[in-house]
Amino acid sequence: MYLYVPKKDDFSQVPDQLMQMFGKPVIVMMINLATRSLALVDVEKVKESMNKDGYFLQLPPPTENELEKHKQRKQQGDKPVE
Repeated sequence: MYLYVPKKDDFSQVPDQLMQMFGKPVIVMMINLATRSLALVDVEKVKESMNKDGYFLQLPPPTENELEKHKQRKQQGDKPVE
């Protein structure tokens, strides 16, 4: 989970309830969103949320159900992945 804020160590716009759930934030990196792209989220969405709400919370992608994938492959006659 990543919490983006527009200024280093400024969590004043992040709701208290989210900060309590999030725990003590640790600075991982500083990114210039004007010159960088992000792997799992649209930079424009991040910037828009930071301008509007003062922060952006990026949740991890949902995990895939490997058992369901295996069952589907088996039904389709595909070999299981080893």
